[in-house]
Formats: sequence, C-alpha cells, structure tokens
Amino acid sequence: MRKIAISACLLGEPCRHDASDNKNLALLEQLQEDTLISFCPEDYAFGSPRPTMDLQINRSSHTGSKAICNVSGKDLSTPIKTYAKMFFDTDTDIDLVIGKDRSPSCGVCSAKLYDEEKNLLSSKEAGLMIQEAQKRNIKCIDAEKFNTLG
Repeated sequence: MRKIAISACLLGEPCRHDASDNKNLALLEQLQEDTLISFCPEDYAFGSPRPTMDLQINRSSHTGSKAICNVSGKDLSTPIKTYAKMFFDTDTDIDLVIGKDRSPSCGVCSAKLYDEEKNLLSSKEAGLMIQEAQKRNIKCIDAEKFNTLG
C-alpha cells in the first residue's frame, strides 16, 4: 500500500480559491487501495474563498518563483513554503505526491510562471508546495497525468 499526499481539492474538499472543489472520482477510484493524505497550503494559510495568485519571477534578481496575489500584488510565498516544509517534515514516508495541475502551489509540471509585467514565461513549472517535495526527492505527478497512466 502506497502513502500518497494529494491535493485536498481533488478529494472534494472545498478549498479552491472560490471555495469550490475539483473532486476527481476517476482518480479516487484508482487510489482506493492507497493511504491518502490531504494537503492544501493555500487554504491553510489564507482560507477559502481567497483572491487568486500566480507564480512570478523577477528576472533581474533571479531569486526563484514567488506566489503573488492577483488583487494586492503581495508576496504570499512564505506561508505556503512554511506549510510545505511542515507537511513534509511531519509525513516523512510519502511515496508519491499528486498535485492539482496548473496550481501555483500544487501544480507539478503545469503551473504558469509570469514575469513582473505579467508576461507568460512558462506553463510547465512546479508550484511552491511541489518544489519542496522535489527538493526531498519525492516523486510528484499532476492529477491529469496520473489519470492518463490508467
């Protein structure tokens, strides 16, 4: 039996920015023999509903990607990164992380990255939570890609 960390919205928890979910019944059926551990750094840090955010990088400073609020322009990265470290420090024996594709926190290879002028630089980035998992060499996959594996 695998121990899988999974984006909470995929389990049906109403934790998206608009307090809805992305429940994925097909995915959950494939995972019924596994132990699932729910996570949502954005809901934990900011609650739901909340303003949307995007991954952004300042090309001149080369400091890495940050989660920037689309309403206030505020850098929201620290609470997300703190949650991610706490999560993976607590659950040290995770076999796989399934993230919500395109999420600035949980996307594995599908999050959009913008520059400070909101020009799209890439649509194949890892969100902040997933970056922490990858630093720890935990296998990660977007939910959409997991579904295609059958």
